[in-house]
Amino acid sequence: PIEISGSVGLMGTISTTVHNKGGRVFGVIPERLKPIEISGECVGEVKVVDGMHERKALMSETADAFIAMPGGFGTLEELMEMITWHQLGYHSKPVGLLNVGGFYDSLLKFFDYLTAEGFVRPEARGIVLSSSDPAELIELLEAYQKTPKHPDLVSMLSGKKDPPYQSA
Repeated sequence: PIEISGSVGLMGTISTTVHNKGGRVFGVIPERLKPIEISGECVGEVKVVDGMHERKALMSETADAFIAMPGGFGTLEELMEMITWHQLGYHSKPVGLLNVGGFYDSLLKFFDYLTAEGFVRPEARGIVLSSSDPAELIELLEAYQKTPKHPDLVSMLSGKKDPPYQSA
């Protein structure tokens, strides 16, 4: 299923298109955002939750992958949380950026800078996939597999797993 929140703007357009082509649309929206993000009738199934934390947890639980399209602070916040949750081992689902018109070029360069400066491990940088072509991005997401390059840091830090990055 395609998980969408809202019936306005880009999300509304995508959910309507997916629904009209026979796809399953499942939306998760906090009660507080209903008056802002829902205008008129929604397509597919919409689950109303109490807040953003519950929304992200439910999306993380039910999604097969995460794709961020051009957006603002909310998009960036959710993107970063899914990348972080993956890095920490809370999920192993692929995370992709649909880099339409180079929208995410600066962010991708910043991720590379963080990696070069040692704040992000090269293996963790590989969590984020990107393409300007939707079909290619879907192919990358489908081909993605969590490998030992992306350790389950939660298990490692709790002592349940040996660290994969041991110095000689």
